[in-house]
Amino acid sequence: MHSSRRTILAAGGLLAGGALWSTTRSTAFASPAAAAAAAPAASPTDGWTRTTFTYGMQKPWNLALSDRYGNSGGVHRMWVYDTDEPMSEGGSTDPRTEMRWRQEYTSGRHMWDADVYLPSGTNGATFVQILRVIHPEGTPATDFMLNAYSGSGGTVRAYDSTVLKTDAYDTWFNVKLAHDASAGSVNVYFDNELVLTRDDRGPATRHFKNGVYHHGGGRAEARFRNITYWTR
Repeated sequence: MHSSRRTILAAGGLLAGGALWSTTRSTAFASPAAAAAAAPAASPTDGWTRTTFTYGMQKPWNLALSDRYGNSGGVHRMWVYDTDEPMSEGGSTDPRTEMRWRQEYTSGRHMWDADVYLPSGTNGATFVQILRVIHPEGTPATDFMLNAYSGSGGTVRAYDSTVLKTDAYDTWFNVKLAHDASAGSVNVYFDNELVLTRDDRGPATRHFKNGVYHHGGGRAEARFRNITYWTR
């Protein structure tokens, strides 16, 4: 079940998060030990296994998929308008065009990885989420969401709270969501830099989704390429 407009965003704002920043320095005259300590950090995917995934498409119930989705040259484009119908006739959820991953999990480590492009004007849309498709009554419907907002050249937030990126419009950047469902934590990476670690919402059966789930106004669009699923 999905929550209606904005309530799911406000719920996300209750969780505390923090960013981790890394610094580097020249190692030209450093000792071998210091040089080793200053070596580039390992890739977030080191030790993970690339895993096959499948998905189904969700879109406004009264439209053809081609009205809100395109795939050219390996780039998936998904868009929606705030006036569009929900995915189910008579439903009360916000309009969406999303890839719903069919791989569901309750434990282990799972990572969503893709290059993302957010066109100017996309405001109030979730572009990737970890959905708790089966969860205890009274617990939230998502473990995590990344949302796009206008302002500062395009702003990416964790739900509608923590700012993780500005100047996000009209440029490709890589996003990784690494969920350790056994430990109950989510790591968020932008261009392979850790920007946030946050607790999930407790035991559940969940899966990844990406596209545009639109809580705002006007037209929302997101594009994705190099979509990859990693497990560990």
